[in-house]
Amino acid sequence: MTRVARLAIIGAGPSGLAVLRAFETARRKGATIPDIVCFEKQETWGGLWNYTWRTGLDEFGEPVHGSMYRYLWSNGPKECLEFADYSFEEHFGRPIPSYPPRAVLHDYIAGRVEKSGVKPYVRFRTPVRHVAYDAARQRFALTVADLLRDETRCEEFDAVVVANGHFSVPNVPSFPGIESFPGRVLHSHDFRSADEFAGKTVLIVGSSYSAEDIGVQCFKYGASGIVFSYRTRPMGFDWPEGFEERPLVTEIAGNQVTFKDSSRREVDAIVLCTGYRHSYPFLPDQLRLKTDNRLYPLGLYKGVIWQDNPKIAYVGMQDQYYTFNMFDAQAWFVRDVLLGRIALPPHADRQADIAAWRAREEAVGDPLQAIDFQTDYVRDLLQATDYPALDVDRVAELFKEWEHHKEAGILTYRDRSYRSTLTGTMAPRHHTDWMDAMDDSLEAFMAVREAAE
Repeated sequence: MTRVARLAIIGAGPSGLAVLRAFETARRKGATIPDIVCFEKQETWGGLWNYTWRTGLDEFGEPVHGSMYRYLWSNGPKECLEFADYSFEEHFGRPIPSYPPRAVLHDYIAGRVEKSGVKPYVRFRTPVRHVAYDAARQRFALTVADLLRDETRCEEFDAVVVANGHFSVPNVPSFPGIESFPGRVLHSHDFRSADEFAGKTVLIVGSSYSAEDIGVQCFKYGASGIVFSYRTRPMGFDWPEGFEERPLVTEIAGNQVTFKDSSRREVDAIVLCTGYRHSYPFLPDQLRLKTDNRLYPLGLYKGVIWQDNPKIAYVGMQDQYYTFNMFDAQAWFVRDVLLGRIALPPHADRQADIAAWRAREEAVGDPLQAIDFQTDYVRDLLQATDYPALDVDRVAELFKEWEHHKEAGILTYRDRSYRSTLTGTMAPRHHTDWMDAMDDSLEAFMAVREAAE
């Protein structure tokens, strides 16, 4: 690969920030890195971990990126997503419980990049409109919008990293009669506050993590009943009274919903937890990843390098058990490819590697096997770079403990504690059982705990 003198990163969420951190780490160790520009359409970094009350379009008429809602707490142990070079204990100055709320996780993400000094690389309120590739010159032309100045301009780069995420463009199905439903209908992308549904029976269409979490959140904040509707199979947790699972909706008439097994139920609101679409409207077909939510999308060597043009990379585009630390592993690998530290094999060998990983993915039969698959994937990336030591085997064990704890108590698993794979410290139990912890602010999470001590 020819030398990359100028690099564009699209997105300053956890994936884009991981790329910035990777390059800045190399620079501080004496490497010559490209001139980097990170384009971020929001007013600050953090990606989906930013909360906004807005839905639909923002103040500039741009589609709202965020799918974050009030009262969201981590649905997996923080010990499974800890950055290998920046522990929670280092950031907060003490151990904290294993399941923090959104604001605490955002503070942790922001703390590492602020310490890294990468902010000068980022241009906020600057969405990318179009990317064109000139094969003869081997250069990318990016058309970007400056929302504050209401200007559009074009800039050239030698390489591009796409890190805009894939949980912001909703997949919205329709059902006969839904247009005349008299209550609230929304996609989880627009869900903002569970207490809106206090006293109501809520139909949740979907059977994955967002359905599970939004249903539990609504119940926590006073919903009178939660009805899950699944397409393929029920989630199968030992749901307490107030929850039920039914097959897919077939028809809606007024407040009455009919399901595939011919049963009926009256509901007051419908939340469509039906997933998201990988969307890259700024990319031409020859550069655009086209996939559903897979552990190993096709077209990406090592899950990151675009097979047909290695000067474009994607970070964070997999279905995810691992998150922040996997994005780091991907970012370090992409960095070393673009710096010429990792020589890519021929096209045919890369294609064979992609096919082998996809075949392994298709053999995955349950969540525990999926955890093992993604653990092997992250390990494969880590072996190729100088990313700090990460005990992925121990992380995998924690993920499996988490799965068992959810099965043991879907409303109580967030009260569990785990040991950091970095510091060896056991997380303290949170001062309040999760079902009784109604304030999700950083201040309440930290200050109340201090008072309790």
